[in-house]
Amino acid sequence: MQKNIKNVSETEQELEIILSAEEFGSEYNKELEEARRSIQIKGFRAGHAPVGLIKKLAGPSIEATIAEKLASQYFGDIVEDEKIKPANRAQLVKFTFEPDQLTLLLSYEIHPEFELQDFSTYSFTKALYTVTDEDVQRELNLILKGHSTLVSIDEAASAADTVIGDVYKLNEAGEPEEDHKTENYHFSLEYLPEENPFRIALIGKKAGETVEIENNQTDSDAKPSRFRVAISEIKRLELPELTDDLVKEITRQQFESVADFIADVRIQLDTYFLLKSDEELLESISAKLIEENPVPSPKSMIASFSKMLVENAKRQMGGNFPKGFNEEELLASMRPNAEKHSQWLLISQKIAELNNLDVSEDDIRAFAAKEAGKNGTQSEEDLLNTYHSAEFKDYITDTIIKEKIYDIIKSKVTITEEERAIPVHKA
Repeated sequence: MQKNIKNVSETEQELEIILSAEEFGSEYNKELEEARRSIQIKGFRAGHAPVGLIKKLAGPSIEATIAEKLASQYFGDIVEDEKIKPANRAQLVKFTFEPDQLTLLLSYEIHPEFELQDFSTYSFTKALYTVTDEDVQRELNLILKGHSTLVSIDEAASAADTVIGDVYKLNEAGEPEEDHKTENYHFSLEYLPEENPFRIALIGKKAGETVEIENNQTDSDAKPSRFRVAISEIKRLELPELTDDLVKEITRQQFESVADFIADVRIQLDTYFLLKSDEELLESISAKLIEENPVPSPKSMIASFSKMLVENAKRQMGGNFPKGFNEEELLASMRPNAEKHSQWLLISQKIAELNNLDVSEDDIRAFAAKEAGKNGTQSEEDLLNTYHSAEFKDYITDTIIKEKIYDIIKSKVTITEEERAIPVHKA
């Protein structure tokens, strides 16, 4: 066997494999004999047709089968011998079949070779989020909103209220256009951007008032649109009193008292923002290492991550995109993010390789013990059985390796902690 490896780019290679008749002959004869037994030719009993006739009828198909089979077989051996790191499955570009020689040309992508920049001088800031009583109360109010009712009020609208009224579009003379009227439109002021002209104009107004609004929020050069809103009602969300009975209902009997429920809300907030702090730190770290190590990414790897991001977006929308949604456009927009995912994967693998990281049985057992301590619903042995299953083994191994990679990075960089208030969010 002869082999010739050609670097097409930093992430692409071509491999030429030249096999002698001795190396492909037995496989060829085996396929030829199989074809002779299976092909029915008029005038000949099954398995007794002349070899020359079989070659004439099935020769191209046999040659293609042999080429594919041997390409796969020899590629695997060469990858191992040459320590090639393929990023995708090799494609058989072409082959030349001659009586004494079979030439195969394969194309594939590889993980690029690169030197990882020293990151020991990097500095990062880790947020230490502090959960206050006000934060807990705000979270409780968000929970109670799911059990609240909208009630009419005889007061001026606040930024959290809903304004209901008939909306008229006005012409240049300031008169309502008959074909542009919307009755009983609900303006949920809380969810409108602060700069929205309707939100600005309606805050402070009461039922029975009429407001004229100029909507100058447009990306075109068209004149601003003018509207008139005849307010018929102001509604405010009325939260229920938090009682033991309501706690039982909300938590499905998990908690029986207000005090226990509030304590759990605080624990959940503390846990969430502790994880958020870690995630933000790791995002900062990965962004810095990607910036300092602009690794070229294989196209197949970027395509794989792009598809993953699109599938994630699809799941967030209930499993399917709306009718008419341009999925190809979304896929293209995901490419920059997918490229960063690819670069971070390559950098992570390089760190793992340089530090000889692997996952032992003790690592898996320690991970199971940690997770069992977190949830308390499964024993360490039950989790171990799950982690060793074919469905979860690769996932758990990958998770542990990632933790080891981040531990190495964090041990070498400088991390400064900074106390911060938790960000306010809306339901």
